[in-house]
Amino acid sequence: MSDLVWYASYGSNLAPERFACYLQGGCPPGGKREEPGARDRTPPREERAVILPGVMFFGWESATWGGGVSFLDAHADGSAYARAYLVTHQQFADVAAQEMHRVPGEDLDLAHVLEHRSHSVGPGHYETLHLVGELDGHPMLTFTAEDPEEIRPNAPTAPYLSTIARGLHETHALGPDPIVDYLLTCPGIDGWSTTVLRDVVTTALT
Repeated sequence: MSDLVWYASYGSNLAPERFACYLQGGCPPGGKREEPGARDRTPPREERAVILPGVMFFGWESATWGGGVSFLDAHADGSAYARAYLVTHQQFADVAAQEMHRVPGEDLDLAHVLEHRSHSVGPGHYETLHLVGELDGHPMLTFTAEDPEEIRPNAPTAPYLSTIARGLHETHALGPDPIVDYLLTCPGIDGWSTTVLRDVVTTALT
């Protein structure tokens, strides 16, 4: 089995500058938490724009951003914009650990998810792995909550939405209006008006 895997990110890690904090260490723009970084700080071997099956939604309460953060309902009827990073198994494990505010350093056994397509490795909000496809001979994985219905809906903050907007623009070349239209389809966005959301997105892209 290859040591490389595609990590498919559908939320703030769409923005390469944010994802770099999980490998190199650091605090993302607008964030409140310093990430320790991965054991292996080598940049991704490659990056691709991809579309995932499922629906992105917002919920929980983030200590990094305040407000809700994005999850993927992998079984919902829909599609979600994403960016795939080609990393090692070890890097993938360290990214997952930091998403759960844990100290990176333990590898994940990916054999189960590669065979059964889904595997919960712990009780946390981002500890259910999903095999969402294959790209160039390497498996493509993402992680989300085990049961989306157990995640309390919660609207995201402006810094978090700005990061996603930059990621959508950089990865999928979307302009402000398509980004706003997409975000408004995501459950949990309630409380954001079209006008205010467009202002946040437009500012993020300038």
